[in-house]
Amino acid sequence: MDREPIAIIGIGCRFPKAEDKKAFWQLLQDGVDAITELPAGRWDIESFDNFDATTSDKINIRWGGFLENLDRFDPQFFKISPREAMSMDPQHRLLLEVAWEALEDAGQPLERLTGTRTGVFIGINGFDYYTQLIKNPVNLDAYTGSGNINCMAANRISYFFNFIGPSLGIDTACSSSLVAVHLACQSIWNEESTLALAGGVQIILSPWMTLSFAKAGFLAADGRCKTFDSRADGYVRSEGAGVVVLKPLSQALTDKDPIYAVIRGSAVNQDGYSNGLTAPNPRAQEALLREAYRQAGVSPGQVQYIEAHGTGTKLGDPIEMKALGKVLTENRPTGHYCAVGSVKTNIGHLEVAAGIAGLIKVALSLKYGQIPPSLHFQQPNPYIPFDKLLLRVQKTLEPLPQTENTAIAGVSAFSFGGTNAHVVLEEAPLQASQKVKDIKQKGQGIEPPLHLLTLSAKREQSVSEQNNYVEGEL
Repeated sequence: MDREPIAIIGIGCRFPKAEDKKAFWQLLQDGVDAITELPAGRWDIESFDNFDATTSDKINIRWGGFLENLDRFDPQFFKISPREAMSMDPQHRLLLEVAWEALEDAGQPLERLTGTRTGVFIGINGFDYYTQLIKNPVNLDAYTGSGNINCMAANRISYFFNFIGPSLGIDTACSSSLVAVHLACQSIWNEESTLALAGGVQIILSPWMTLSFAKAGFLAADGRCKTFDSRADGYVRSEGAGVVVLKPLSQALTDKDPIYAVIRGSAVNQDGYSNGLTAPNPRAQEALLREAYRQAGVSPGQVQYIEAHGTGTKLGDPIEMKALGKVLTENRPTGHYCAVGSVKTNIGHLEVAAGIAGLIKVALSLKYGQIPPSLHFQQPNPYIPFDKLLLRVQKTLEPLPQTENTAIAGVSAFSFGGTNAHVVLEEAPLQASQKVKDIKQKGQGIEPPLHLLTLSAKREQSVSEQNNYVEGEL
């Protein structure tokens, strides 16, 4: 398919033990396991004695990937009253912050974006905060509806920045945020949007869904995603948020935007009728991959890395790997294995926001030319013939293999409801700023210009926090 690639020019994120993209990349490089026990103030595990919760269920709900400081929010910065902010789902608040950071990271002057056809596509489906509010009718007010309905998470971003492109809240369960990226790209290709924000969010404030998933057998007993391993017994639920800024590649190059990676193509499909409502369909996954690489105009044999859905289940992992092997072995040079990994082994399964976590990981990998390790892999799952499939689990931090062509990677996200997504990414083209940096590193004496950086905020404390953030970036 002859369509212009789309550049990823900005990233904003909050993940377990990672407050921003820099911390996230460091976490990935270091192979950090970010799973912890339940933080104080969420819920009382022992109270489940009265709710037919087995010992194993209690263990399942004890672990997770959690964010800190969920109660910290500067409403005045976003022109929101403190009273309205109290009625807003923390997921909505977090998305405002992460969207701002993504645009800031992209270097986009906000005054130039106001009134433009910028689209907002957000994966979201939780109602934990709302279920807590309605326990006491006194908590309900004029802002409860707009503060908790999922579509408003995207709509509020569009409202605040005065974006007039499409604005959608998307729920396809675990593939939601990658479907959001797919729809954002389609919107740009269809000229509905000139720029797009895409991402997702999940915050876990209630134990009930976790307990339900534990009873369904989805969750790992030890609270770890042991993806591709013989010990795989499920996943661990986690929370986080991520947003990327997308722009047509030619425009990004003209505007001299920073480019992490480019999206060559994507595809979305459905399992249809299979072995069960929540069971993966291998034929659907194979068809998805073929369509994604057809749309991207890329031979599957060129792919060097796949960020797998990889939840660490005995059924799901082999099905996913066999579908990958069938497609990626085509036209692949003899002995050239494709590396596979899963960010869920680091930060757990963010479910609705899992796809954007994987996409950000791959974008950073392509930007910095390194593939981070996938954790908790000791003994291969006996149902995955890795050698036959020409796949290998990425166990250490390694540089991307050097080839004649630019590096190609893929990201998958599958839903327990059957909606599947795959996005094909490519290493960004070398830009003039990078060429200058390379020349300087070779000792040719070109010095970058100096710039005065002005910091401002609504409150003195916020200025101090901004200063600390900038110092860390520099």
